[in-house]
Amino acid sequence: MRNTILSILITATILSGVLVYFLPHIGNIILLSISGLLTLIAIYDSFQTKHSLLRAFPLIARLRWFFEEERDKIQQYFIEDNLNGTPINREKRSIVYQRAKLAKDTIPFGTQHNVYEKGYEFVKHSLFPKTHHQTKGERVLFGSDKCTKKYSGSIINISAMSFGSLSSHAIMALNQGAKMGNFAHNTGEGGISPYHLQGGDLIFQVGTGYFGAGKSVDGKRVFDEYIFKQNVIRPEVKMIEIKFSQGAKPGHGGILPAKKNTLEIAKIRAVEAGTQVDSPPGHSAFSNYSEMIDFIQKVRDLSEGKPVGIKFCVGNNDEIEQMIKAFAEANNYPDFISVDGGEGGTGAAPLEFTNYIGSPLVEGLVFVNKLLIQYNLKHQIKIIASGKAIDAFDIVKYLALGADAIGMARSFMLSLGCIQARECNLDTCPVGVATQDEDLVEALVVEQKNVRVKNYHNKTITAVKEMVAAIGLDSIEDIQANQVFRRRKDEEIASLEEIYY
Repeated sequence: MRNTILSILITATILSGVLVYFLPHIGNIILLSISGLLTLIAIYDSFQTKHSLLRAFPLIARLRWFFEEERDKIQQYFIEDNLNGTPINREKRSIVYQRAKLAKDTIPFGTQHNVYEKGYEFVKHSLFPKTHHQTKGERVLFGSDKCTKKYSGSIINISAMSFGSLSSHAIMALNQGAKMGNFAHNTGEGGISPYHLQGGDLIFQVGTGYFGAGKSVDGKRVFDEYIFKQNVIRPEVKMIEIKFSQGAKPGHGGILPAKKNTLEIAKIRAVEAGTQVDSPPGHSAFSNYSEMIDFIQKVRDLSEGKPVGIKFCVGNNDEIEQMIKAFAEANNYPDFISVDGGEGGTGAAPLEFTNYIGSPLVEGLVFVNKLLIQYNLKHQIKIIASGKAIDAFDIVKYLALGADAIGMARSFMLSLGCIQARECNLDTCPVGVATQDEDLVEALVVEQKNVRVKNYHNKTITAVKEMVAAIGLDSIEDIQANQVFRRRKDEEIASLEEIYY
């Protein structure tokens, strides 16, 4: 095949040369230039020794890399149907785009879901539905009896995504949208950047790298009270979240690829620019439950009484129970717990951690909720659930299972215009959301996308109210696990209360 390809290209180049000799028009010269260039590339491919496929199929084999590079886009645009796309299918993506743009978000001709398939979930409506305009409960009060500056927040907030993982324009649009819609924006563990300070409420996340809350000492990241205090007392900061782990890579620590670690980001994080930044897998500020409780209280005191929470993906159940028990025995506890599902993730993560480590959100959420009830802490500690929530049903389901609020990351990325290109870790995001490439970042117009962030939040809140009203409830907080159902097999339907409680 190699000889055939070379023969065809060389022959085409010779013929083009003859054509130029007798008819030296610009078109023929361009033709000769193209055929000559392709022939040179093919000759190079034939004699290089790195890629055997190129040696056997010079030039032609390069198409393989092109299609491989564009595989995800080709898949979702031309091959997948509305329901089989992953990680977020077309139907779910479309509802985000439609609500963000205030476009028509109804569908014709009935559901495409197989309602008789095992695993299908739904709610049962009432003969006497309420009017959703009177439905209450879209806000929740964060703050236990240990907290002096309680925070009234939306039940839907932007989950943790750092500046560095996301672009400056994406962060600005998210924060401005949060301000317009009166909901909260989690900073992610990368610290508070100028782009977070657009007037929106902030949840300041403190991760194991202590970016914006610590420094490096002998190559080790440590918490620093002074640095933390400078950030936490900002009026925009309404709550603090201490991150133990995240759903995408629990037990691993965050990853900022070297290509995305610009001088500006490195300065904010107090690290060396152009290097991959790996957060430690665990905290250096504490190593047991007693020290953890002391640290939570220290953070609360330094913040002058703001709500302090912890975030983790449920792993070892015994450890989680020992922690909750320690909170109860010490009569000191966080004001909220963010439960991240193993299906979560927006940036870079090792494949094994993404696919095989950490409990999925439903199991983790139910487990934590049961423990808080068991140790009589449910009335003190709110639960924020985070894990692939997109539409109103996802939110109603997680609230029914024990969540008080929902953290959403990828859905808000979609509201910014994310096309699920799955290039977040490559710095090549084509729509300027998850990249530091200046040309790509400029493509994201903040003044348009911030409104879409607000629209998506507000329209989804309305959709939640409509679902709750259809069930016959007056308030979102009244939703219970016995009002959401799942088909377990062909002839059996059970409520989530029966399944999990």
